[in-house]
Amino acid sequence: MTKQDLTLLQAPLDRLGQQFAQALTRHSGELSYDVSERLRFARQQALAARKPEMAPALLGMHLSNGSLTLAGPPSEGLNGWNILGSAIPLIALVIGLVTVSWISRENAVAELAAVDSALLLDELPPAAYTDPGFAQFLKQGLLESPTND
Repeated sequence: MTKQDLTLLQAPLDRLGQQFAQALTRHSGELSYDVSERLRFARQQALAARKPEMAPALLGMHLSNGSLTLAGPPSEGLNGWNILGSAIPLIALVIGLVTVSWISRENAVAELAAVDSALLLDELPPAAYTDPGFAQFLKQGLLESPTND
């Protein structure tokens, strides 16, 4: 046998522990009240201090030729739910990126249209078009739209 499970190595210790527990249970009636209470308290402390261990067989650990190997959980294969679960985040990401790009493009087009309409409606000298602060002036002027009462 080349592959030996770690649970087989722990089996003799488990049997010894079970025999010890059975012996204590059989002779517990013969013990005095004080001794039985101390044993009960010691059992509770031991159970509280014990860490819960995962079964090595569940973790996929195997002892093979003196070396410990790890194996992942058994593969469930590629079924429809696994593929769908993997594809949904990718589809959501692509939709989000397309939406952000579209909104950004729409905002840029709306801003350029506002500048163009301001240029066409106002009477300005040609030197105003070369002024670096002209675009900022147009933006501020568009935000403060005049109201005609």
